[in-house]
Amino acid sequence: MADQTNRPTRRTLKLRDWISTEPGAWVIVLMPALTAFIAGGPSWNSVWLVVLWCLCYCVQFCAARFAKSRGRARYRAPMLTYAALLAILGVPFLLKFPEILWWAPLFAVLFAGSLICSYNRAEHSIIANLCAVLASSAMAIPVTCLGSHLSRPFQEMLPARGVEIACAYALVLFASVLYVKTMIRERGNSRYLAASWAWHALITAVGFCFSLIYGILGVILLARAIIVPLATRNLKQTVKVAGISECVSSLISFSLITYAAMTLPM
Repeated sequence: MADQTNRPTRRTLKLRDWISTEPGAWVIVLMPALTAFIAGGPSWNSVWLVVLWCLCYCVQFCAARFAKSRGRARYRAPMLTYAALLAILGVPFLLKFPEILWWAPLFAVLFAGSLICSYNRAEHSIIANLCAVLASSAMAIPVTCLGSHLSRPFQEMLPARGVEIACAYALVLFASVLYVKTMIRERGNSRYLAASWAWHALITAVGFCFSLIYGILGVILLARAIIVPLATRNLKQTVKVAGISECVSSLISFSLITYAAMTLPM
């Protein structure tokens, strides 16, 4: 009898139709928004926006699979359900804060880019990854706009604290994308390894130009990008190593970026 222990169950497959089971995806989606929520001053309005952002990701996740499958029915119900929830919670938000529509063109382009990549079965491409990184990083700015540190919501459309968080995460998250590729999908590809090292060196240099905290973060991530791929080059499987190291570095990145955003002068 064939071994069935590693096969996904029907229940697992059904769960994957409704929500992403990839921790790395949720890390990219949530870290910038949570840092902005903390550093910008928690408020009920920013909680509302973070919840809407999670629903936006759920819509995108289901829509991407719907596009990739060329419209299979199993992905239609989750996509429409999340879209309905987003509309129910989002329309009152739009009526209360119409300023958020200022960001609509950017997110619409990034959403369309992710769907096109999924339709072409290129959801793991650099372009698809870049769309995810830019969307999640940019969300830090409107979340900051709703924080309690401003006297009124959207007092500034581009608050310095939000822009700082967005830029920091855009650099760091794209570095993580390159690092993971050198460990899994592009393992052994010298061009990807060189690009990863160059990008990490760049964010280290940029980090030290702004503050010691960002510089230290850059050094930590650069060391990871160099040491781990070289140390594991003879291993047959590096998925688990990549996952563990990425979890640790994500926690460090979140802690240092959040600390910097809360303490450095604007």
